[in-house]
Amino acid sequence: MAEFAEHLIPLLALTAMEIVLGIDNIVFISILTGKLPAAQKKSGRNIGLALALGTRLVLLFALAFIMEPGNPFFSKSLFNLNDAGIPVASITQGFESFTEASVHDGNEQPHPKKESDVQKETESDSHAQEVAEITLRDLVLLLGGAFLIAKSVHEIHNKLDDESAEDHAGAKAITFKGVLMQIALLDVVFSLDSVITAVGIVSELWVIVVAMVVSMLVMLAAAGPISSFIEKHPTLKILALSFLILIGIMLVAEGFGAHFNKGYIYFAMAFSLIVEMLNIRLRSKRKAKVNSAEASA
Repeated sequence: MAEFAEHLIPLLALTAMEIVLGIDNIVFISILTGKLPAAQKKSGRNIGLALALGTRLVLLFALAFIMEPGNPFFSKSLFNLNDAGIPVASITQGFESFTEASVHDGNEQPHPKKESDVQKETESDSHAQEVAEITLRDLVLLLGGAFLIAKSVHEIHNKLDDESAEDHAGAKAITFKGVLMQIALLDVVFSLDSVITAVGIVSELWVIVVAMVVSMLVMLAAAGPISSFIEKHPTLKILALSFLILIGIMLVAEGFGAHFNKGYIYFAMAFSLIVEMLNIRLRSKRKAKVNSAEASA
């Protein structure tokens, strides 16, 4: 019970993120299934979302297996930055020396090394070696983070340019089978950033699986209302894409050996979401006042 309570906040945060990130999937599925007869639209949408969940779970377990620290193939060093002529140890030690000197008076006499200082130097050398060695895990984090940053910036650019979703829908589908094939291909694209995002903010596999299943059940039950709400408030979509950029930067940094407390990410997400909900509430009140004034006039 205590373990579940500890993971409750990450579970809720990831579930909400999965729902928001799945809106694009719902929009594209709605566009594709809109070409089907009325009797097949609902079943096409439900099967499409089920395919999206299956694709996410397959990618998740594949990525979890590859990123398993105990996997020798995964932890093996692919190449060393020192071998490429990049003095990683000198750079890290120089940076640490600069930061230490900045907090001391220049007139102070150097103190003899203590045991703690020797331990810090050993940890620094170990960290420099970790940064220098690029493993498959680092490569996955670097490429995944770069993908999230590039995709998020591209999507924000499209939103600012008011690019319609129809421009991305692809060729027309004629049959029910053809629509499902297109949905399956689109699910791979949309599932990639969702899975990488989930791995970036939560380390426990069961939490990610539960969040994906719960979010997909929510979208199956309320695909229409959710899509309408997000499209009605596009700033929520921009906020989610901004979170993706933040998570992408964190993944790239971790790929280079830096480590962050993910609690800061959760706090930023929660705080920004609360502020945005307040803004939505304020805009709704202002719009109601304007409509009331126009009606009375």
